[in-house]
Amino acid sequence: MGMSVTISAATEQDAEQIFRLQYLCFQSEAALYGNYRIDPLVQSLDSVRREVAEDCVFVARLGEEVVGSVRGHLGEDGAASIGKLCVHPRLQGHGIGARLLRAAESALAGERGATRFRLHTGHRSEGNLRLYRRVGYEAVGTSQGADGVPMIVLEKPVGTYAATA
Repeated sequence: MGMSVTISAATEQDAEQIFRLQYLCFQSEAALYGNYRIDPLVQSLDSVRREVAEDCVFVARLGEEVVGSVRGHLGEDGAASIGKLCVHPRLQGHGIGARLLRAAESALAGERGATRFRLHTGHRSEGNLRLYRRVGYEAVGTSQGADGVPMIVLEKPVGTYAATA
């Protein structure tokens, strides 16, 4: 009998697994843009540890293995920024990313008072854009990442839960 994937708040013991998973998962994004200096690939383990301690971080687990993660924090304008959503390549396409997003959104709205959610993704990241649109996000603008990658900014108000992915 197979194990099921569970979603829970990350603990400091998860930081190293999140760090390794993030490095694995964002290789395809780096290849898509021909830029291996994107933030998820150059972030330090200490920085991941700080995010786990200070931000709203959720993980997807298959047994003891962290197979997905997402991070969010509340901005001064009441919008919660959600980022670094990743799911192990062998488990993509099974709704884990949407479940992680819902967990982060629920905690950011319920515990931290977010009024809307905001995220960024690369303009060529069609799979990411499909997921975000399917769960209720709409493009509201563009920006340029610190690494030079053109980004699409997406938002949705709290309480907008579209059909599951």
